[in-house]
Amino acid sequence: MAAGAGATGATGYADILRAPHAARLLTGTLVGRLPNATGPIAIVLLVRAGGGSYSLAGALAAVYGVANAVGQPLLGRAVDLYGQPRVQLPAAVVSALGAVLLVAAGTGSPLLAYAAVAVSGLFTPPLEGGLRALWPNVLGSEERVHRAYAMDAVAQEVMFTVGPLLVTLLVALWSPAAALLVINAIGVLGALSVVLSEPSRGWRSAPREAHWLGALRSPGLLALLGAFLFVGIALGSITVAGVAYADDHGRDSVYGWLMAALGLGALVGGTVYGARQWTGAPERRLRGIVALLALGYLPLTLTPGVVAMTALAAVAGIFLAPAIACAFIVVDRHAPRGTVTEAFSWLVTTFGVGAALGTAAAGPAVEIGGTSASFAVAGAGGIAALLVLLATQRVLAAPGGPSDATIRTENDRSGAAEPGFSSGHQA
Repeated sequence: MAAGAGATGATGYADILRAPHAARLLTGTLVGRLPNATGPIAIVLLVRAGGGSYSLAGALAAVYGVANAVGQPLLGRAVDLYGQPRVQLPAAVVSALGAVLLVAAGTGSPLLAYAAVAVSGLFTPPLEGGLRALWPNVLGSEERVHRAYAMDAVAQEVMFTVGPLLVTLLVALWSPAAALLVINAIGVLGALSVVLSEPSRGWRSAPREAHWLGALRSPGLLALLGAFLFVGIALGSITVAGVAYADDHGRDSVYGWLMAALGLGALVGGTVYGARQWTGAPERRLRGIVALLALGYLPLTLTPGVVAMTALAAVAGIFLAPAIACAFIVVDRHAPRGTVTEAFSWLVTTFGVGAALGTAAAGPAVEIGGTSASFAVAGAGGIAALLVLLATQRVLAAPGGPSDATIRTENDRSGAAEPGFSSGHQA
């Protein structure tokens, strides 16, 4: 994972944020993603406050994750076909209405609660994929776009650091129900800010080959998604395991601090990663980062005291943002032309499916083997992700289609990006 010289992370990020519309797009996307970042946490707390079991809390969070996973690529494909404003904002509103229905249903009617979280997850707008589709047109050069990917991952971890604290604060001031409603209202405002911006209104995807598989016809993308399914399992299991750990120590605030520590670790790791201009194949670099990520999850099974556990959580998060930022580049290299939003949305989907499986597995793990067993699910997920990347390294080593030099970026129909910068390959 050699690194070349380049601007420092702070200087490079400042350069990106000075670009027209960049700060607004990043901020609006982060705010719009708040429900997705904190939804599982809020759902678990809502169910527990209503007297529901860990299994019910994990199952509802899992349904939310699965519905999100199904909706992201479908909505991403719709964005590629019809543009961002016609898809993102209506989806955000419907998703928020699903949260309202969940609060109204409570745990007294499980069937209605499952339907509510399914609606909320299914219509979560694909703001992540949409932002990454906009970066080339906004920033122009490949180096700045890759740095923006790192900045995006860092900013995402800020959200994952602040989000749990915001939820716990809202719960302390009002209730879990109020927390869920507030974060969804904020999410709608974020989506509104994005779709009213000039880049979002003007963006159009490149013409795409008619194929029912869409972005999934890329073998390299499939290999990457297979690996990040297990990263999602690791992250999803920690959502439930952290609640169990907090219950063991008799303080709800412990959960917020653990989740914030994970986000803070990722923030530090992403900042360091984005401070350098990396050379060499990103696929090879990704294997090394995921190996370190897996090693970071394993000590969580020790479940020491609160201070030590918080420190371990911070260490466990260090390599998450670098892994995500590097994965963005790999998606960019392997996505078929005309499928950019859909391809990035599939990465979000993979996380959603993995997180759903992780939350579903961690709930019974707590009840059968205790808190330590639920954290073991995270360690196993990290190891499995590394094994998938090792098993598919030949597929990932050769992006399909012609060379970068022969393709003009599909995100930049007006020609603003530098020549030779590609965002997706023809398959």
